[in-house]
Amino acid sequence: MNTISEKITSGKQKMFAVLIDPDKSDSRSCEKLALSAGENKVDFIFAGSSILTGNRLDACIGIIKKNCSIPVVLFPGNALQISRIADAILFLSLISGRNAELLIGSHVTAAPYLRETQLEILPTGYMVIDSGTPTSVSYMSQTMPIPHGKNDIAACTAMAGEMLGLKFIFMDAGSGAKYPVSSSMIAKVRESVKIPIIVGGGIRTGEKAFELCRAGADVIVVGNALEKEPMLLPEISSAVNMTI
Repeated sequence: MNTISEKITSGKQKMFAVLIDPDKSDSRSCEKLALSAGENKVDFIFAGSSILTGNRLDACIGIIKKNCSIPVVLFPGNALQISRIADAILFLSLISGRNAELLIGSHVTAAPYLRETQLEILPTGYMVIDSGTPTSVSYMSQTMPIPHGKNDIAACTAMAGEMLGLKFIFMDAGSGAKYPVSSSMIAKVRESVKIPIIVGGGIRTGEKAFELCRAGADVIVVGNALEKEPMLLPEISSAVNMTI
């Protein structure tokens, strides 16, 4: 496969992405994550946060790329979180909310800059799902998440995103989620769209990752849980690869 988009859309395998927050990662932890990811069949490393207070994005990505060959995909919380040394960017449109700035406004600001980079652009419909607790993304985006049990709303939202031409759907319960997106909601969205589904937030066991893959997730994203328990990385990687 020549591009990240082609790899995800091939449908040949389920994939695992590790999310790293540059603010919470010093040079040593970035190196350790990169080495562990390289040893455990991680497909992508997502880099970003709802808000970055430091200036470590480029440094963090540089260390990762020095220590493994895994593609680094920007998962930006705002238009400032862009790095030329990454491989791709999730160009997120927050389709679950009604904040025009995050639907299209910030994209207009970022587009001319992104055009001058070599980043692969991944047009992504971003859906925030209620996780039982307030999350940074809900606060920063000033939007209400889709209620946890409202599968029909999630499915219709994803369908609208697909019809608008978005190439991926990202269903996110958010960092520190009390519980992840439900398998029933993922299954309903999977029935409703043909484009790949990325799922993150609140995934703390290999068993749960396996369940969500079986429900229809194409890419599993884990971040916060790995900060607390690094040994989850091989466990979740094995679970995701079992669904091939």
